[in-house]
Amino acid sequence: MSKTLIFGHKNPDTDTITSALVYADLKSKIGMDVEPVRLGDVNGETQYALDYFKVEAPRLVETVANETDTVILVDHNERQQSAEDIEEVRVLEVIDHHRIANFETADPLYYRAEPVGCTATILNKIYKEKGVDVTKEMAGLMLSAIISDSLLFKSPTCTDEDVTAAKELAEIAGVDAQEYGLEMLKAGADMSSKSIAELVTLDAKEFSMGTAKVEVAQVNVVDTNDVFGRQAELEAAMETLIKEKGLDLFLLVVTDILENDSKALALGSKTAEVEKAFNVKLENNTALLKGVVSRKKQIVPVLTDAMKG
Repeated sequence: MSKTLIFGHKNPDTDTITSALVYADLKSKIGMDVEPVRLGDVNGETQYALDYFKVEAPRLVETVANETDTVILVDHNERQQSAEDIEEVRVLEVIDHHRIANFETADPLYYRAEPVGCTATILNKIYKEKGVDVTKEMAGLMLSAIISDSLLFKSPTCTDEDVTAAKELAEIAGVDAQEYGLEMLKAGADMSSKSIAELVTLDAKEFSMGTAKVEVAQVNVVDTNDVFGRQAELEAAMETLIKEKGLDLFLLVVTDILENDSKALALGSKTAEVEKAFNVKLENNTALLKGVVSRKKQIVPVLTDAMKG
């Protein structure tokens, strides 16, 4: 029988990559034949974490049905965010912290979704439930994921459970969460070497919002001008993606990790809904979103409501 593949969403972030690695470690230790894989490139922030804790990135795959009959999804559940051929394999488990949408299976499965800030927070619980010790390396990866998803505990998605887990994991990993976390976030916030194509796809997710097809991309920076100095090129790339994918809206959210605000660039036929959702006026296709840092909690829900009319 082929190995069960474990993976997160396309355009993977730190939680996606590390959760696949961590859950594969846990599953292997309780006797399951699994392999972590990834559906996209490793970003700078994630690579910093992998290098720091000396863990290799999962293998890159484009499709999964050619390798296995069974998969486990981490950090996502929406079909359009998963492997292209996800319909051709059996989903055994889902471990996630996002909304549940566009998801159904032919067979029963283990599904665990909790309203916490990070998948790693859930995985830390599962280690305890299974009586499996967490290694320094796996603790470091889970800590990195929590720091990433919570923007060093400043995001509104961050819960007391995430903070508690991070403290536990930092002790096992032997690092100071604040010091290590800031360096990791800065490593991911350097956009100077990124191509225009990378900026609009690095952390992009597609959503169904009512009848609208929406893509929301997000990048973290220490200076939004690093991105918006290339606005004309960004808009050209976004227009191309809108046409190729048949999108109603492409929203690029550039988050300042020091100021905890975001600047948005919106293109498509549904930009009026962006103005409605955030009570802003787009000027030159952009608007400042004060205090907005979380795509999951502050962007997708209000934008979905706006799309409903």
